[in-house]
Amino acid sequence: MSDHATDAATEAFVAHRNLLFTVAYEMLGSAADAEDVLQETWLRWVEVDLEQVRDQRAYLVRITTRQSLNRLRTMTRRKEAYVGPWLPEPLLTAPDVAQDVELAESVSMALMLVLETLSPTERAVFVLREVFDVDYDEIAAAVDKSPAAVRQIAHRARRHVDARRP
Repeated sequence: MSDHATDAATEAFVAHRNLLFTVAYEMLGSAADAEDVLQETWLRWVEVDLEQVRDQRAYLVRITTRQSLNRLRTMTRRKEAYVGPWLPEPLLTAPDVAQDVELAESVSMALMLVLETLSPTERAVFVLREVFDVDYDEIAAAVDKSPAAVRQIAHRARRHVDARRP
């Protein structure tokens, strides 16, 4: 890859890094796992021919979603041997807003516990649709399903989440 292409890939990745991190973190519940997914996303992204990519943001979200799904599947297999409850890692952003962080952490914890009951694909669809308002066609491409199947998965995931809301 030429230096110019590497620079363009780097610019695009950096421009969307916060979004990609948030997608991975919301799906995985761990900042460390989200960072690992971003590393894997970067390694795949630098191999892509940018001339062939119509929408860099969508392409990067697709790579991140697929990498997160792979990580979730691996974690599910790993967790079967773990005897304790799974809890998401808190993500602290600013120590001087303790009350806001405490509230956000408790809401985030509750959401992550509910999301834990969803399958990896349901979780990916729910997070991309409900949190990031990604359209069904883009989600379908990211999870390798048809848009109709994604709509059904989203409906089922919303029903599962609603059933567990206090």
